[in-house]
Amino acid sequence: MKTFKLIPVLLVILMAFTSISMAKSAKSLGRDANEAINKFIAENKGGDAFLVKAKAFLVFPDIKEAGMFIGGKYGEGVLRVQRTTKAYYSIKSASVGMQMGVQQYSMIIAFTSEAALNKFLLDDDWSTDVDGKIAMAEWNSKEELDDIDFDDDMVAFVFDSKGMMGSLTLEGTKFKRIKPD
Repeated sequence: MKTFKLIPVLLVILMAFTSISMAKSAKSLGRDANEAINKFIAENKGGDAFLVKAKAFLVFPDIKEAGMFIGGKYGEGVLRVQRTTKAYYSIKSASVGMQMGVQQYSMIIAFTSEAALNKFLLDDDWSTDVDGKIAMAEWNSKEELDDIDFDDDMVAFVFDSKGMMGSLTLEGTKFKRIKPD
């Protein structure tokens, strides 16, 4: 029984250590973001045109997620407005429930409305469960992304996934503005 009480404490310590140890330089984040964008465009018809139409997009090239009943994820990324880097953000969350596994993936969150982008920019510590909803993109691989109307202010694309995890949800996820070296 003591082991189960110790697991949440160990997870919190691990998440704190991971958050500190994963800090990347701005140059490294920019390079990794460019690679992730290029991979997204290469794998998705119309991906480039969709990103050009978006008001802005967040690129998280490397999100790590793990869990066994208690889980968490962390990644660092870049906010691009008209393909120009405007700021850097971290994404992190903790969760409890039926989950098991480890995975690593890239994510692009496109802001399709000016109102959603402005709301996001006004808060340095923004969370999806309180401040907004992000729709996970679903499309047929034969469709072109620039022809699809997602009807949401923010649309997330998860790609380049490795490993396996029981669930992919953004509920309770926090985005925080960071200042890389």
